[in-house]
Amino acid sequence: MKRLENCTALADYRKECQAARDPERTMIAVCTGTGCQAHGCDKIVDGLRRELDAAGLGDKVEVKTTGCHGYCEKGPLAVIRPEGILYQRVKEKHVAEIISKTIAKGEVIDKLLYFDPERKERVKLEKDVPFYGLQERLVFGDNGYIDPTSIEDYLAIGGYQALEKVLGGLSPEAVLDEIKKSELRGRGGGGFPTGRKWESAKAAAGESKYVICNADEGDPGAYMDRSLLEGNPHAIIEGMLIGAYTIGADQGYVYVRNEYPQAVKNLGIAIESARALGLLGDNILGSGFSFDLHISKGGGAFVCGESSALIASIEGEVGEPRAKHIHMAESGLWGKPTVLNNVETWANVPLIIKRGADWYKGIGSAGGRGTKIFSLVGKVRNTGLVEVPMGVSLRKIIFEIGGGIPKGRSFKAVQTGGPSGGCIPASELNAPVDFDELTRLGSMMGSGGMIVMDDQTCMVDVAKYFIGFLKEESCGKCTTCREGLRRMYEILDKITKGEGTLADLELLEEMAPVIQQASMCGLGKTAPNPVLSTLRWFRDEYLAHINDKVCPAGVCQALSKGDEK
Repeated sequence: MKRLENCTALADYRKECQAARDPERTMIAVCTGTGCQAHGCDKIVDGLRRELDAAGLGDKVEVKTTGCHGYCEKGPLAVIRPEGILYQRVKEKHVAEIISKTIAKGEVIDKLLYFDPERKERVKLEKDVPFYGLQERLVFGDNGYIDPTSIEDYLAIGGYQALEKVLGGLSPEAVLDEIKKSELRGRGGGGFPTGRKWESAKAAAGESKYVICNADEGDPGAYMDRSLLEGNPHAIIEGMLIGAYTIGADQGYVYVRNEYPQAVKNLGIAIESARALGLLGDNILGSGFSFDLHISKGGGAFVCGESSALIASIEGEVGEPRAKHIHMAESGLWGKPTVLNNVETWANVPLIIKRGADWYKGIGSAGGRGTKIFSLVGKVRNTGLVEVPMGVSLRKIIFEIGGGIPKGRSFKAVQTGGPSGGCIPASELNAPVDFDELTRLGSMMGSGGMIVMDDQTCMVDVAKYFIGFLKEESCGKCTTCREGLRRMYEILDKITKGEGTLADLELLEEMAPVIQQASMCGLGKTAPNPVLSTLRWFRDEYLAHINDKVCPAGVCQALSKGDEK
């Protein structure tokens, strides 16, 4: 791999990569994300290549291993391009038939196509499947077209154009203005304006500065960041390069949990490829800008998703939060000015620079610009990763894209924002999904987890589950968080056993603001949300447990009759 000395060389090499890809050549894009790997996608890939060679088609048809395509409910997935034929739940036993019929003869295999329950018919093309057709996949869409271990693939789809634009003539001030103008807000939880964060770090004194990518995704049921890192790591690297150039940083870290081996592997390959090509290291593209990137592996502590705890972990200290009287933009990693954004935030940056802030602002709503990727899981037909413009309704996500509730059950609630988020009832299904609206409903955006619950879900038990999770994941530094969550859990456990009293509800509501206000970090400050939101929207269930000694959903064993389900 040749080292590129300037922006012109990068543009020329991109053209070479594009010329090497024949858009008319048949390609079978197989999802090899973690979910599909669990269902044997590697054997499918090997089988496809073996059958193609046996049929004398090995040099005419490419089998491309890609990252997650998003429709995890139907995996393993294979898309035959350029037609865009989508085959779902592919097994090793289907491989020979795919080659002998579809590839060799152009025949479609009906049993592998998606069946639309509304239209009562099979759907041939990926773009016509409602799950995909109703999304706007700006950040996540490239996953299905590239091999994440190939920098040439990323270049062929326009990769590193934004970096070329920046280093080819934009000042750091001009880049910062564009990010601020776009109104991009952090996708990791709080929704803090990205431009303001960068501006503070840029203005901070100090010769050494850092940028960090938070890939410590610990929310139950959430895997957006993992799938982006697995499937398109160069998008994150490019975003971090632009951020580093803007604030004057020369080093960066991606903090990723070690339980994500595929993400760690693909990111490592991407970093080495970018370094070999001269896109990381000294004097990048002859611009005088130097920057290098490193991987820091986390041990899986949920609290290390909090910024100061994450930094402590990178430094080799115990992963627990620090006081925020000094902002990270002034004194972060090793006491130096630092910008920390999550995976999805960094992946948005190249799009904004390449297409412009005005274009970006035209997507979404005032409560959140651009798109957001959600991990849609739970009691919903179409589980997977969903990317939609900010401001779409919960109803559209759950019922139109997600396909509604399976087995004829009815919708009861959706929990957004991870374990510290809140539960939103059916009466609020038309609410737009953005930072401000979710907060109004007693929940939050968080990193984008979305757990759907049906009428067989006990909301008291749900609150107990999430408080139990947070209780175990608390670092224990703050008394209010450590002891408060333990006491909350004990009360909820009493209620689910039929031993609760009305005074317990009063105590829960009295404790919640104390925990929120007196805790040091975001874990403690948001931890009472599951309790407060279920008390707000589902108080009748708490009262049924306490007054009637009954669990209406038939979940809590001590209060359930055998025939109630």
